[in-house]
Amino acid sequence: MSRVVSLLLGAALLCGHGAFCRRVVSGQKVCFADFKHPCYKMAYFHELSSRVSFQEARLACESEGGVLLSLENEAEQKLIESMLQNLTKPGTGISDGDFWIGLWRNGDGQTSGACPDLYQWSDGSNSQYRNWYTDEPSCGSEKCVVMYHQPTANPGLGGPYLYQWNDDRCNMKHNYICKYEPEINPTAPAEKPYLTNQPGDTHQNVVVTEAGIIPNLIYVVIPTIPLLLLILVAFGTCCFQMLHKSKGRTKTSPNQSTLWISKSSRKESGMEV
Repeated sequence: MSRVVSLLLGAALLCGHGAFCRRVVSGQKVCFADFKHPCYKMAYFHELSSRVSFQEARLACESEGGVLLSLENEAEQKLIESMLQNLTKPGTGISDGDFWIGLWRNGDGQTSGACPDLYQWSDGSNSQYRNWYTDEPSCGSEKCVVMYHQPTANPGLGGPYLYQWNDDRCNMKHNYICKYEPEINPTAPAEKPYLTNQPGDTHQNVVVTEAGIIPNLIYVVIPTIPLLLLILVAFGTCCFQMLHKSKGRTKTSPNQSTLWISKSSRKESGMEV
């Protein structure tokens, strides 16, 4: 019960006093400051070509020490919904795009009453919590599960295509959500913690830590390469021109001195005559 209450408080804190709404960013790890609750990361890709299959999402989470999201209860579901709402707030440019979670079906079960019972969590969780959209799962060749996130789509029979679950083909390309063990040492050099509460807040703190520093650096460095090359070319051109002018002054100085002496000598000889 205490875990459910804590998760509900966390969901309330996400927009409480406007403190946390600014902090949910794609690719960042979100943690509770008490270090007793799981951390999460929303991986959203604007480019459809950058989205990944279920197995690729699973491996991506595991490569960072996490797992593809498993959901223990409704409170945790609401917490994830709140994070997604803040991630996709107006002005972020983030729109439609479902998210892989760690639920999948192992086997070739066809549409039948037993099919929903064949789904299991990829991290080994025994949670029986489900949040299927109306008439889902459809089973058949669709064995992996996404959390709907299509805010611009027209509502269906089950309402808006937001946050309910749908089974899909495992090779389809989607965003994904990772889940991690609580942070034991949030001050590790590779991760910078941010306390999101503002002065005077009385709610439980939430920490957002930057995860996957190398991929983040890649996203920053690659777009700046043309600018860096332009700067290098301009700097090189400037240095070359300065060096060329310096050599020119060095070469002409003796000649100028010689001409001056020569003119003076001629005038003096004329005066003697």
